[in-house]
Amino acid sequence: MRKPLVGSLAGVLAVAALALGMLPLRSHISVSTSALVLVIPVVAGAVIGGFAAGVASVAAGFLVYDYAFVPPYKTLNVGTTQNWTALVVYVVVMLLVARIVSTLDQTRSEAQRGREVMRRVFEVSEQLVGEQPVDDLLRTIVMSAKTVFNVPGVSLLELEEGRLVVVASAGEPLSSEELHQLDPLSGLPISVGTGSASTSELRTVVLSSNGRAMGILAMRGDPIQASERTVLNTFANDAALALERAQLREQALRSQLLEESDRFRRGLLGAVSHDLRTPLATIKVASSTLSQRADSLSLNDTRELHHLIEIEADHLTRLVTNLLDMTRIEAGVLTLHRVATPVGELVDEAVRVMIPTFGGQKIDVSDSGPLPDVVVDRVLIGQVLVNLLDNALRHAPPNSLISVEYERRDDHVIVSVADQGPGVLPGDRETIFDRFTQLNTGGRAGLGLTIAKTFVEAHGEHLWYEENPGGGARFVFSLPTRASKTSP
Repeated sequence: MRKPLVGSLAGVLAVAALALGMLPLRSHISVSTSALVLVIPVVAGAVIGGFAAGVASVAAGFLVYDYAFVPPYKTLNVGTTQNWTALVVYVVVMLLVARIVSTLDQTRSEAQRGREVMRRVFEVSEQLVGEQPVDDLLRTIVMSAKTVFNVPGVSLLELEEGRLVVVASAGEPLSSEELHQLDPLSGLPISVGTGSASTSELRTVVLSSNGRAMGILAMRGDPIQASERTVLNTFANDAALALERAQLREQALRSQLLEESDRFRRGLLGAVSHDLRTPLATIKVASSTLSQRADSLSLNDTRELHHLIEIEADHLTRLVTNLLDMTRIEAGVLTLHRVATPVGELVDEAVRVMIPTFGGQKIDVSDSGPLPDVVVDRVLIGQVLVNLLDNALRHAPPNSLISVEYERRDDHVIVSVADQGPGVLPGDRETIFDRFTQLNTGGRAGLGLTIAKTFVEAHGEHLWYEENPGGGARFVFSLPTRASKTSP
């Protein structure tokens, strides 16, 4: 910013200094030469303080020129017409020089300011095209506008239920009177555009994209320079496009979440209707038989029906537990409570839970000798083993063998649960752990395998499928030992 007072003072001092320097040489230089030398203070004053300082330098130069270099000396009396002509020419030329220099300097300053603004706008545009949430993008827009255009305050308003609401601001906030003035229902006039405004007025710019108003940018402060108006339009267009893109991205994400939630609900209903139907029907038939034919049933029949109800009730309990676990997974509230535990204890507890549901199937548990403790969440890994045993029981043929084995491999313990059932077709092995997967064999994978895989992976480990060497399916998973407990 130019300083007219400083420029005027510099010009006057330069006139005095040059005059003192030329006085000893006055008899050796012509009148026109001294006039040319006094151009220098005019140029210096105009560069520093603008045209007003240039005029002050011209006035000082005129007085010094007339007093010291135009005969008769040491008087303001001009004398001849020739001297008058020289003085008039000096004043006219110097005023033109002051105007040209100040204009060129102003143009240079505006061009430099324009380049700086364009550089900042380019940097802001790079930020705007990034993947930012809408709230973060709103803050970026107002902060960038305040910085780029060097104004005291910027506010971004959006139309909500017929009223403009401030959604982001930087610097001086809008007053209640200004908000009332901007309200479309107030009936008060407000200028919209990039034209100049007084320092007491708001400058408002509409952020519009594809013919739709995305918001209004309200800026207060000094009138915007003409060179910055095009830049402000560019900034407004970039901000509107970025805001529209961020809103569309969030809308697409919400739609995707709604579709995923709907798919989850449909799958959950399918799983519930499939997995709960059999145990509920069994309990209903058994309880109805006990209620209606209790007198005609033998003691063994009664015990068998009670045992059947107990088995199916346990089955329902496991299904409900799986459903609750799935809701925890979907809600993202799954947490681990790791403790060092012998893997044999985990297997024994899971087998004891499943023993009542074993019919003619036999279970064989074997290990490879002394093993280090595993550092796991006992409840979650216990549920993994129960789910895998339940899956094996449902697919194992009568009077077959279910095998549970565990051994050490490096810093991990490997646990496997195998049955002698039909196994899994090659085409289903990639999706068997997906939620609610319908298998080609006509059965359903259900929630058990999905939850088992999720719980194992929560420990930073893996669960996978292998073919059982003796025929059937074999599910294998790894557990961290004390040496690898830092796994995520």
